[in-house]
Amino acid sequence: MLHKACPERCLKVIQVRLYPSQKQQIQLSQAFGCARWWWNYALNKSIETYKETGKGLTRAALNAFLPPLKKAEDTKWLADCYSQVLQATTLNLTTAYKNFFDKRAGFPKFKSKHGKQSIQYPQNVKIVDGNVKLPGNIGIVKAKIHRLIKGKIKTVTVSKTPSGKYLASILTEAVRVASPTGEGENPIISEGKIYGIDLGLKHFAVVTDGEKVSKYDNPKYLAKHEKNLKRKQQKLARKQKGSNSRNRYKKVVAKVYERITNSRQDFLHKLSYKLVSDSQAVIVENLHVKGMVRNHKLAKSISDAGWGRFINFLAYKLERNGGKLVEIDRWFPSSKLCSNCFYQIGEMPLDVREWTCPHCGTHHDRDGNAAINIRAEGIRMLALSEAEGIKAEGSAVSAVGGEVSPSLGRKSKFRHSPVITEADTVLGTPSQRG
Repeated sequence: MLHKACPERCLKVIQVRLYPSQKQQIQLSQAFGCARWWWNYALNKSIETYKETGKGLTRAALNAFLPPLKKAEDTKWLADCYSQVLQATTLNLTTAYKNFFDKRAGFPKFKSKHGKQSIQYPQNVKIVDGNVKLPGNIGIVKAKIHRLIKGKIKTVTVSKTPSGKYLASILTEAVRVASPTGEGENPIISEGKIYGIDLGLKHFAVVTDGEKVSKYDNPKYLAKHEKNLKRKQQKLARKQKGSNSRNRYKKVVAKVYERITNSRQDFLHKLSYKLVSDSQAVIVENLHVKGMVRNHKLAKSISDAGWGRFINFLAYKLERNGGKLVEIDRWFPSSKLCSNCFYQIGEMPLDVREWTCPHCGTHHDRDGNAAINIRAEGIRMLALSEAEGIKAEGSAVSAVGGEVSPSLGRKSKFRHSPVITEADTVLGTPSQRG
């Protein structure tokens, strides 16, 4: 049975690798510098105004500073920057403030010339003969576009990674065309497996479809590169600050981090695609990762696992295929509940990996039992949702600035992600997502 899909428009980001010429690199570097300077200036003005008046500055009020600054002797170089890049920076700053006051993000920070640099073009970017044409005086930049870009281009964010690679994140909008039967192009499916997933550290994911339990080991990519990373960081620390040698070696360290990130994302993409490809729903726990990393003994391992990113990958891939991601309450006693007789024991320390139910005598593997209970709870929520006609709740996602964390303390919910925020490549290398 198929049901009409709710969203009519689909936003998707495709990330491509850019290969600017030497002249274009200089032009992009100047644009990065102008956008960074304007962000810091506008943020400082907003803070000062708030201290004096108790009120912030609107986007129009901030943009009003730009014309005088472009004419002033000390800052006339701002006029060389494409005007909409600066206006997009203003929009991003006001959005950052809104997210802060809505308690979805931290307070906006000042930008540094060290690390990742980025600018945003809100319009007038075109794809010409497989390359990217940027507005202003930059022109056509050589690119590697590995798949067809469908829909209208909304915004393009050009960035430079700490390792020196140039990327373009192209946000497109496609309209879903309804069929003569009234059903959407991407309907919600009601056939396929329902997976319950228990995320962990020893095993990254313990998955059950109701018939069998599968375990996927945690790759621990950071741990594998830790010795190499430590050695390179120590060598970097011994180099004189500000020297060309230190600046060059920063890229060496950045490439190690990049390799770790690429390996982790490749694993997460492949596993999420494998689970989504034959399922109608995936059920996970609503983990409070930010709170969990406060445990200093486990913080590094939890951060290395990438649970939050994995759930985001599941969300948009399920939405794309017409499936559902169900997040059950993080306080649901999945590990302490017997999946056979539903008897709940009291305490269960983390070092207890197997246990026997004192009520029915069933012997349980901790993680396998938790996955079974998570699946059962998710199916109960799905049945309740269908019975009461509850519509799927959309997740809060920023189309161009990455994901925005929701307020803390959220409960069990259905989650669809109308915006695919992850790129189709990891730093220009096609991923096997399908």
